[in-house]
Amino acid sequence: MITCIVGCGGFGREVMPILRETVKPPHDDNKIVFVDTTSSTRYAVNGYSVLTEDEFTLDGDPNKKFNIAIANSRVREDISNRFIKAGAQPIDIHSLGATIYEINKIGAGSIICAGSIITSNVTIGRFFHCNVLSYVAHDCIIGDFVTFAPRVTCNGNVVIEDHAYIGAGAIIKQGTSNRPLRIGKGAVVGMGAIVTKDIPAGETWVGNPARPHERP
Repeated sequence: MITCIVGCGGFGREVMPILRETVKPPHDDNKIVFVDTTSSTRYAVNGYSVLTEDEFTLDGDPNKKFNIAIANSRVREDISNRFIKAGAQPIDIHSLGATIYEINKIGAGSIICAGSIITSNVTIGRFFHCNVLSYVAHDCIIGDFVTFAPRVTCNGNVVIEDHAYIGAGAIIKQGTSNRPLRIGKGAVVGMGAIVTKDIPAGETWVGNPARPHERP
């Protein structure tokens, strides 16, 4: 079996030790590598081989597995589609230092880092990034390719649609069962923002309380 993390930048290098916890013991028949989709030559990072996309996807191993440590959610979606079409299967990367309680549904390809907590009755889509010390409370619904930077606090009864990005230290106020707080598709919540109301799709909100970002 060969398992890769696509992307060997900062987040990829942080996630690799979590993958090593999952795929152990690494040995010749159970390799873990990086893949750089922008490179045409092989190199190494932190002692791991960095393969090109073709080297990985065209490898004859029938048990190719992958995850994607790239923050840009649109790029993440494109890569996931290509790799799955090439016969590779998504693998979840969940730190042993994360806490995931019961009655949750988490889609394929999630990365959940150390210190993160996902409580109960949460539904999460594909290729979710949950960076260190982030929190998802009860009855939240999170779409595909959503990114949580470190220390995000997402209180209960919140809906976050596909491709939203929640910045480091942001806090999302709790909604209610009959009117969840909603963050629209592709919305961006700035670092440290305090979200107290719905954010429309595609908008960037910042500040406390969060409000639309006015570009100069």
